[in-house]
Amino acid sequence: MKKWVFIMLLVMYLPAQVGAEENRELAIVIDDFGNDMGGTEDMLRLPVTLTVAIMPFLETTKKDAEEAHKFGHEVIVHIPMEPLKGKKSWLGPGAITTDLSDDEIEKRVIAAIDAVPHAVGMNHHMGSKATADERVMKIVLEACREKGLYYLDSKTTGKSVIPDLAEEIGVPYLENELFFDDVYTIQHMSKKAQELAVKLKDDQAHIAIGHVGIAGEKMVAVLNEFIPKYKNEAVIVPLSQMIPGFEMIDESMP
Repeated sequence: MKKWVFIMLLVMYLPAQVGAEENRELAIVIDDFGNDMGGTEDMLRLPVTLTVAIMPFLETTKKDAEEAHKFGHEVIVHIPMEPLKGKKSWLGPGAITTDLSDDEIEKRVIAAIDAVPHAVGMNHHMGSKATADERVMKIVLEACREKGLYYLDSKTTGKSVIPDLAEEIGVPYLENELFFDDVYTIQHMSKKAQELAVKLKDDQAHIAIGHVGIAGEKMVAVLNEFIPKYKNEAVIVPLSQMIPGFEMIDESMP
């Protein structure tokens, strides 16, 4: 993943964590908010600053965004995108698919951003096909630039065109490197959480993604166990703090 030089002030978020190495940072991203999924309330009450990825146009989209913002978490848009496998109907409303026209993709992306209060960034839900499509992602990233959002490449495919396009278009971007819960068992999630704990002993920044939903309560339990360990090795920060000079613009505020 890209390694960033960190220049934003920690006082904008949480106080420095006792025992953490000052030059080590960790961003924990939690996907799939917006539909009252399992673990939602407990996840938002974890004692760290999370990056909360909220799907647009769903039953609790606005509620979850407001709650996340109230608890001091960073909000991003979790926009549904076409996968290589599976039915398009699984994606939910407003999905970005490769058969859409340029105008329709732009319209849907802008609408998704506007649907999620306090959003300062974006990542994708599924998207292994769409994020490998240069035409589609150019439109998505241009909309992010227009709205002042950064982009997190969730890395659901090894063929993502996001890095090159983001640099070309001028959109701040980062890359996920670990999914906690690609298998829905406590044993697997704990193993991945331990892998991350080992990674934190180097002098790099790290990004990891978990989810609310089917295994949401398990994910909360694993994070409750490992957050104290992570705090001993790194400062847990929102994604935007990993982008040099990134200025957050919250268009939902008066």
